[in-house]
Amino acid sequence: MKLQGREPMSTILTERARAKVNLFLHVVGRRADGFHLLDSLAVFPGVGDRLSMTPASALSLAVTGPFSDGLAAEPNNLVLRAARGFGASMGRPANFAFRLTKNLPVASGIGGGSADAAAACRLIARHWNCPLPDFLAEPLGADVPVCIASEPARMGGIGEVLTPAPNLPPFGMVLVNPGAAVATPAIFKARSGGFSPVASLPGGWDDAATMAQDLARLSNDLETPAMAIAPAIGTVLDALRTDPACLLARMSGSGATCFGLYADGAVAARAAERVARPGWWTWGGNALG
Repeated sequence: MKLQGREPMSTILTERARAKVNLFLHVVGRRADGFHLLDSLAVFPGVGDRLSMTPASALSLAVTGPFSDGLAAEPNNLVLRAARGFGASMGRPANFAFRLTKNLPVASGIGGGSADAAAACRLIARHWNCPLPDFLAEPLGADVPVCIASEPARMGGIGEVLTPAPNLPPFGMVLVNPGAAVATPAIFKARSGGFSPVASLPGGWDDAATMAQDLARLSNDLETPAMAIAPAIGTVLDALRTDPACLLARMSGSGATCFGLYADGAVAARAAERVARPGWWTWGGNALG
């Protein structure tokens, strides 16, 4: 993939870093090195962080936005790691000043940090007019490859094996995070039992209701261990499942963010107002960006 059109040195480049939501997530095995093998369908709704970049004398990152507090003092943010890795792969320093507007909750199962890292790679590739690197998955995180394109995709392997998603109908989504940050390694460690099969999906769905019915036969294998660590996840799922317009409610990734599927973005936006609670982060709108 080559991104054309190098901008002048003084130009500030900007990219959206949209949330990644796992409509289902099966743990299907484990590699010899301990990494779990996954099967998932990811989509990218119309909410996310925003990352800007301008050439500078040294690499730096400034973080603002409603969820900036937990990242402001972090020296090894995924944006910086992505930039250093990209620069090393090209044999040149990645001297850029990044500014991240953090709109997504941190450690919330919707790939915020991975989306930020992917956005940094897209920005550097635009400026250097070069292909995107192949080093992304294991050093930066398994969600980074799917976040590069930020388009619906089937995820396999540890997340780096990407195949086209089924044909998706328009639908809406509500995202809710109860204010609980959970660590992915802890969730996998708490998981018990065997492995799930790789899901069998149709070539596509004609409408949101039919899609939700099919997805309801699948699961997020991390949901139960996540609720044991953060019981507030169950409270969020109850709120979504009792909403009369919700077609399906499930946790995304390793949590704690949960989603509800709705007929369209307008219905989802109204539902987000209904399910909102003090201390919860809530968003509703179009599920496909």
